[in-house]
This record gives sequence, structure tokens and C-alpha cells, in this order.
Amino acid sequence: MSRSVLSLPPWITHALRAQRGPVPWAAVGRGALAAGPVLVAGMAVGRTALGVLAAIGAMLAGINDRPGSRRASVKRLGVPALAGAVGLVVGTAAGERVPPLALTLLLTGLGLLAGCASAVGPVASAAGTQVLVAAALGAGMPLPEPGWARALALLAGAAWLLALRLALPTPGALAGDFRFDGERAAVADVYDAIARLLDAVGTADARTRRFALTAALDHAQDALTGPRLRRWASSAAERRLHTQYAAALPLAEAATALAWAGDPVPARAAEGPRRLAAAVRAHAPTGPLPAPSRDAPGLRALDDALLHAAHTFDRDGGHRDLHTRRRTVRGLLHSAFGPGGREYGLRVALSFGAGAGIAQALHHSHWYGQHAHWYWMPATAVFLVKPDLGPLVSRVLCRAAGTVLGALLFAAFAAVLPRPGGLVALVAVCGALVPVATRHFAAQTAVVTVLVLALVMVGGEPQASVSRIAETLLACLIVLIAGHLPLPGRRGGQVRARLATAGDAAGAYLRHVLDGAGSPGSPAGSGGSGRHEGPDDRATRWTLRREAYRALAEARTAIALAAAELPALARHSAGTDEVAVLLERLVDTTTACAVHLDDTGRLTPHLTERLADVLDELAARGEGVGDEVPRSHLARPSAGTPSHSTRIHTGA
Repeated sequence: MSRSVLSLPPWITHALRAQRGPVPWAAVGRGALAAGPVLVAGMAVGRTALGVLAAIGAMLAGINDRPGSRRASVKRLGVPALAGAVGLVVGTAAGERVPPLALTLLLTGLGLLAGCASAVGPVASAAGTQVLVAAALGAGMPLPEPGWARALALLAGAAWLLALRLALPTPGALAGDFRFDGERAAVADVYDAIARLLDAVGTADARTRRFALTAALDHAQDALTGPRLRRWASSAAERRLHTQYAAALPLAEAATALAWAGDPVPARAAEGPRRLAAAVRAHAPTGPLPAPSRDAPGLRALDDALLHAAHTFDRDGGHRDLHTRRRTVRGLLHSAFGPGGREYGLRVALSFGAGAGIAQALHHSHWYGQHAHWYWMPATAVFLVKPDLGPLVSRVLCRAAGTVLGALLFAAFAAVLPRPGGLVALVAVCGALVPVATRHFAAQTAVVTVLVLALVMVGGEPQASVSRIAETLLACLIVLIAGHLPLPGRRGGQVRARLATAGDAAGAYLRHVLDGAGSPGSPAGSGGSGRHEGPDDRATRWTLRREAYRALAEARTAIALAAAELPALARHSAGTDEVAVLLERLVDTTTACAVHLDDTGRLTPHLTERLADVLDELAARGEGVGDEVPRSHLARPSAGTPSHSTRIHTGA
């Protein structure tokens, strides 16, 4: 039988795919010490209901407890927890005072706002999820405690896990100051990614390795950035890590230029970055670094970057610039209420509002029997409608399978475990499994289902596995319908918004690089005459390059998810992957131009030809890279007198 017959459609293969990697033992330990102990604490003081809410707060924080630095975890765990507390207060007050129809409309409006805000970024998405889940809990789980007490309990559970994250060292990462083990690992991964890219230059793996380098740089940037009491890093160890991160940027630029050129490089070229990675991990001096040959602009740039690293690597250089720019209020509002944010917000509002309305109707018609809580269906709809958890059908399949498995497992456990001790132990075990289960949505759903059912039973609700399965299947149906409903505006708004952002970032980067370029025919020395950029110019260039590659990575992720949807949805994003490839070619070529300009002070005809070709292809597709691009520097060798500038519009 042919392979084409055996191949499965993308929306099925995505549901079967799981992330791989080593077991995060530190996160497993924190999970075991989080939900179970806070539940026990609540029971010990006679406030079991508040203990249940604290355990839910710890569980939600555990879902967001991903690898990274302690500083970054403050925002990644803290902001969603604060949003959840607000949602719990709002939901509790509304559930106590507002009639069912008005409550449904209120929750629908809250879903619209939270959905729009989720388009801003990953932390905002997690916050939007928690505010809606907590609002459903507050409105649909009647408890004797007032809303402010419930919110404090939820915050206490999340704060406990965050305290564990900040205080406990990571196993095997005790070299130097263990407070910065996440930052140290992230910076070392950047140097390793540079080495792997250099190993792959001239091979088919180079493009994939360049993607991996972008991901490593994004992760290191996020790990070093975060809330702080002072504006700049005050610890010598942290300043040293900032210096080591800054030293990686010219190496990454040179490696990208070499990968773009495609000519194989000497094997020893990758040895220097590999030794730097080992030095970062061991918190040790670099030692001697092998210099690559200097017979090409990229190799000369790589050698210069290694010399710079050897000079600054072991010093407290006091680098303050992490090559990020604070997002403006206007930019945040555009992300939230632009085409992508509006489309996502409307679908979240429809799914959450419909789930809340149907759940209340079934509740008041006594379909729930002895179960007084109706929060499950709208809370399930919130998780199902999130695009960052995978394509729509993949999410629905995984959620349905995970809920059925989790409910059946809990029914079996509830039949044999002693109460409440056995259920508390089950909560602790599930808390430990959450960090591992996040690798696949079905596994995460199964673990969370067991954990939540155990918590509500400890809180006094009877065994509810069958009703939870039915509610989950109804929520799946609601989200499938809401996801396929035609809405005002163009479909695929989130994908096109990400692509437009990538185009703007690529255009800004290109314009900055070409700003200092001489025209192809202008005299410039060859072989190292170079151009003289000040430190501020080079820092701006690296900031723009980081923004361009990060925006491209986000666009590629959104495109890959859209391509794995059912054909009825996937067709709305058709062709966007080709535009992303063109933008990648443009940014890679721009990086090669920057390295060449540093080396010789001018662009070669080959470089101008490549830039002009990709710009023409983008213009032919109606896509663009920003505002004015100085095309006078991109004249083809055979062309006549070039125009002074050409406006390349953004049409994504």
C-alpha cells in the first residue's frame, strides 16, 4: 500500500503528536509540594472549601510553570494568578446577585474582553484563560465564603507554588549563584545553538538549526527579562550573564550569515561557541578559543565575535541592554482589538457565553441531579477555544479523550481510596504529574480531570464522573460550532496579524541595515575596510534583528497551527506559509548584508540581486515589509539608473 494512502490528515497527526524532552524533575517536585499541602492546610484549620480553591490556584499555576528563569516565572505565574483572583471576585458577585440571563450576558462580555486581551502574548493569554475559568468557578460553585476570601485563597495557592519556584534550587544547577540557574542554562543553550548551526552550514539541516537558534535567543531574552525592584541588574552574577548574552549576538549574526551563504565552514568554527557554552554552564573561565579561518566575511565576523567574547566573557561588563523594546500602549491595544484580537475575542465570547448559558439551563432544570455546581462546561469551553493549545479539532479530540480517561480513572480511584486521606494523596500525585502531562493536551486533561474531581469530592460534592463526561462533550460541540461560524471580517485574522507584524519588523530591520550602505558602484575598500558603526547603531541593529526573527517565529507557529485545522478553516490561511518563507529569506539576506557591510563597507552585486528578488516577490504577492525601502542600494548590475525609493506596502 502506498505511503499516500497510509498518510493521515494534519488535524489527526497533530492530535497524536507529543512534545519530547527530559523529565522536569524540579517542576515535578514543586507540583507534589503545591496542591496537596495547601489542601491539607485548609482542612487543618477547618476551611476545606478555601483549601480546595487554594489547591486549584496551585494547579493553575502549575500548568504555567514552564522551564525558564526565576525572574520570568514571577510574571508567568503571578500575572495569571492575579487575573484569576479578579475573575473569581467578579464571578462570585455576579453569581450571587445577577439573574441567569443577565449573568450569561455578563460572562459573554467578559469572554470578549479576555479573548481580545489574549492576543497580546503568552502571559496575557494565560491571564485571559484564568480570569474566565475563575469567573465560572465563582459563579457556578456556590460556597459560603465571600468573594474576597475565595480570591485570597486562590492567590495563596498560586503564591505558594511561586515561592517554591523562587526558593528551591534546580537539581544539578548549583554552580555559582543558583538563583540564576535558569538564566545560565538559557544563555548556554544559545551558544550551543550557534555551534549546531555552524555544524550544519551547507547542509539541509541549516534552516532547522537557524530556527532552533532563534528559539534559543528568544528563550534567553525572556529568561533575562522580568520584573525587578531596580531598573538594572544589581547582582554581579546577573550582570555577567547579561554580558555573556550580549557576546552571543554577534556570533549568532555571523553564524546566520554563514548559513545563508551555504558554503561549508571548517569544523573548528563551531568549537569556540561550544566551549563558551560549557563555560557558561560550569560558571568557569572560557580558556583558549580556536579561531576560525578568515577567508570570507562571515568567518571574519565570527572570528571577531570570538575575540570580543574572549575579551569580555569573564568580566562584569555591566551590559544593561537586552535588545528589547517596551511595547507601547498603542501597540498593545492594536494587538488586542485589531483583526486577530477581535476574531479570537468573538469566538471566546461565543464559546464561553454559550457554555455558561446552557450549563445554567441544565442546572436549573435539575439535569445535574444532586450536583449543585455548573462551572465545568464554561470552564472546559475556555480551554478548548484557546488556539495556543493546538488546532481546533485536535483540541476537541484531546479534551474529549482526556476527560473520558480521567473521569474513568477517578471513578476507579474513588471506589477504593479512603476518604479524605486517599483523595488528598491523589491530589498531590496529580500535582506532581501536571508538569509532565503538559507535553500533550489529552494527558494534561486527564491529569487535571482527576485532580479537580478529587478536589470537589473533598469539598463535599458526590462522585460526578458521568456528568463531567457529558458536560465536556457538550462543551466540545459548542466550541466546534463557534469555531466554524462565519464572523464579520476576514477569516484567519490572527495568522495574518502575526504575518503583518513580521513584515513590519523585517522592513524596519532592512531599512536600518541599508541606511549605512553605499550604492553598489561606490568605491569602498575590500577585505576588511568595513564601515564604522557606533555602539548605539549596532545595538539598534541587533534589537531590530531580534524583533524580526521573533516575529517570524510567532508567525510560523500561528501558520503551522492554522494549517493543521480542518480544510474548512485551513483554507483561510492558505498561502501564508509561502509569505513567511519569503520574509525569512529577506531577514536572512539582510543579516548577510549587515555582516558584509561591516567587513567591506558596501554591498556586492550578488547581495543586491538577492535582496531585490525577494522584495519583488513580496511585492508581487501584495505583501510588504513596511514603509520606504532604499531601493537605490538594490539596483541589479544590468539595470539602468535605479529609482530613489520604492514603497513596499503591508498587505498581510
